[in-house]
This record gives sequence, C-alpha cells and structure tokens, in this order.
Amino acid sequence: MGRYVVQRLAERGYSVRIGVRDPESAKILQPMGDVGQIVPLGAPVTDEAAVTRAVEDAELVINLTGILAERRKGEFFRTHVDGAGRIARLARMAGAAQLIYISAIGADAASASQYGQSKAQGEAAVRGAFPRAVILRPSIMFGPEDNFFNRFAAMAGILPVLPIVHGETKFQPVYVGDVADAAIATIDGHAGQTFELGGPEVRSFIELLRMMLEMIGRSRAIWDMPVGLARLQASILEHLPGKLLTNDQISMLARDNVVATGAPGLESLGIAPTRMDMILPSYLARYREGGKGREAAFQE
Repeated sequence: MGRYVVQRLAERGYSVRIGVRDPESAKILQPMGDVGQIVPLGAPVTDEAAVTRAVEDAELVINLTGILAERRKGEFFRTHVDGAGRIARLARMAGAAQLIYISAIGADAASASQYGQSKAQGEAAVRGAFPRAVILRPSIMFGPEDNFFNRFAAMAGILPVLPIVHGETKFQPVYVGDVADAAIATIDGHAGQTFELGGPEVRSFIELLRMMLEMIGRSRAIWDMPVGLARLQASILEHLPGKLLTNDQISMLARDNVVATGAPGLESLGIAPTRMDMILPSYLARYREGGKGREAAFQE
C-alpha cells in the first residue's frame, strides 16, 4: 500500500521521504510528486542510524513495514516488534506530531501464529514509545498489486485444482485505497486510537476463490486440504524459495479475519468501504482465457 499512501501525501503537498531497504526500487514513486518532493532513502528498520536520518524533523511518520513469512528465524520480531518500536521511539525523539502504524486484524498476543503475536507485541512497543500513535488494522487488502487474488488467479491459469487450507475461514477484504485514505484521515486527529478496517462484505476463503474464478471465466476445483496434510506440505515448502505456504500461515488461517464487533472502522473515519466487484474486474480481466496475467502476477 506504500504507493497509495505516497500518492495521497504528495497530493496534499507533503515532502515525502520513503524509508526502504532498496532506494532504487522506490524511484518509481517519484513521478507521483513534483521534482524533489519524493525522496527514497535507504532505511532498514534494523538500522538505528538510518531510521534516525529518515525521521529527522518529520512532522508525520507512517510505518508500513511488515512481512507475512520469515526468511530467517526471528524476522517477525526484528520487523514487527523491534523495528516498529525503534521507528516509534525515534519518531518521538525527532519531534513528530503524529505516528501512524499499520498493523493487522489478527494482532493478538495469544495468537497461535507468530505473525499475530509479533503484530500485537509491535503495537505494544509503538504505544509504549509513542502513546499518541494511531494504529490501523486492515483485513486482507485487495488492489491491482495484491498478493491474494493475483496469486490464485495466476494459479488457476496453470492448475486444474486450487489447493487451500481452512477454506471456511472468513475474511473481510478491504480495498488498499480505502486503507490509504484511512491513514490520511487520521493525520490530524484520533490520537491514541485503534481502527479495524474491513470492506463491506464478509466471505469465506472458498467463497472468495469462487468469486475470483467466476470473474476470470475459469472452472477449477477447489481442494480444502486436511490440516495435517497442509502442514506436511508446508514443512517441505518452507525450505524452498518464495515461501508459498508456511506452518505459521496455516495457524493464521485457522482464525477468522474480520472486524471485531463494535470496533471503530472506515465508517468512523467518514470512508465508505469499496465493494470488491467495483475493483477486482479491472485487474483480474487479464487472467481470463487468452489474457496476459500469468507473467505479470509472478513479477511481484
């Protein structure tokens, strides 16, 4: 969602520093602003000096960092906990007026998933260092660059069966543009609040895939694998590049990913949630028979 946040900040006249591991990869965002308005900086969250430089004299800091799978043991902690706490602490020391932290629905210290645990610990670290911070917890996000619908649509182009696990788990997909709008809406208020962001529709994993298959005009079987078999497969795949499936993700998928009853969300910020059928066809069309989506999907 970084590009959506950068675009909105640039439109509002902010000078934007983009702290990333690879500044070259962020140069594609510079045309979103005037010359010199958007500046990529090398600032891994593990590098104290680099983060200090990135937040120096900033009035607003937005932390979008996060990973879904560990490449090396302990990476969840280094990114979601230590990294988030470092950014919050240095933002406060730099005199920032506001910090916005993008967490996730499912952040819970008691989660069976290390991802969920680390996100909850990260929220605590942020609150401890920057009590006025706003925390946003989105459900799975959809948009032209997403790694959910794009991945399964690409798989449907080459596989007769789509294998999944925990197919009845419910999701509340939220449009990435709405999440970016939520971040912007909290810049000048809502200090210390937490918002859970979901779209207007709650659907199971299987229902989402059936909807996607209908949109791309492909008939595929969906195999909801037994959890034991899925974990065996994940144990094998975890040793291969790409992290297609991990045991931690299987643990995450066992729990519904929807906005908690009574939690403030998009509507509380004056944002009308965008329906999936308003956005998905615009980028899933390339996966239809004869389309050119397969190559595009695996460029991410």
